[in-house]
Amino acid sequence: MALRSEPTARQLRLAVELRRLREAAGLTAREAAGLLGVTAPVISQIESGIAGVSEQRLRRLASHYDCTDTEFIDSLVVMATGRTRGWWEEYRGQLPTAFLDLAELEHHAGFLREVALLFVPGLLQTEEYARAVFSARVPELTPEELELRIEHRMRRQQAAFPYEAVIHEAALRIRVSDRATSKAQLGRLLELSDADRITVRVIPFDIDGFARASSAMTYAGGPLPRLDTVVRDAPHGSVFVDSEAQLAAYRTRFRKVEAVSLEPDRSRDFLHVLAKEL
Repeated sequence: MALRSEPTARQLRLAVELRRLREAAGLTAREAAGLLGVTAPVISQIESGIAGVSEQRLRRLASHYDCTDTEFIDSLVVMATGRTRGWWEEYRGQLPTAFLDLAELEHHAGFLREVALLFVPGLLQTEEYARAVFSARVPELTPEELELRIEHRMRRQQAAFPYEAVIHEAALRIRVSDRATSKAQLGRLLELSDADRITVRVIPFDIDGFARASSAMTYAGGPLPRLDTVVRDAPHGSVFVDSEAQLAAYRTRFRKVEAVSLEPDRSRDFLHVLAKEL
């Protein structure tokens, strides 16, 4: 099997989970290789994501690692053997890898929860709002790069998973462009909040007990809670968080942020008021 030059985030997640299983079993890569009848570099390649792993070999590894969670093993098998080449692959070599990894993550997500504090979430943005956000990038994007990013963001919005967005009033009031763009964006949020799979909640300025200004996140549900993923923005791209302890902490953070937000109906009323002010 040919080695990969650039594993996807999903392939790297599988690699990380296999390494965690081995380490939990107290085995070295060399010892695991001996049990499997391969060389230590093969285990290293699998655990770095540059080499794939067959269903048979994955199940043998899980057995050697004394992992009896069949649902978890079955989920890893799906990750290892799925050959999905989604629409995002059309952008490989044209957009940063993080754009493709995010689209792939969303494609496989069972649900998505998002906390937005400064910008309307990308999955809810209008084209003009997205254009204003990308146009503010430093260094400035070329016209081709700008259009590719906008196109990619609009295509991401076609996903059909259950989605809950908690948006701070700051993100709703900041004018990334002009008054017309902001008004259209609020109208778009009102429209989307009526969709069966989308829930929009607002955190107003005038609320006590909100000291979580660093809680922006995208939380993607996996086939099992231990396979969930949190995406955080970083200066040079996105960071994927997947350790069980961190996932538990982010679940708690989301619940606390959600608890101080307005209920969906009151959030819609709030959006109507903001739109009228424009």
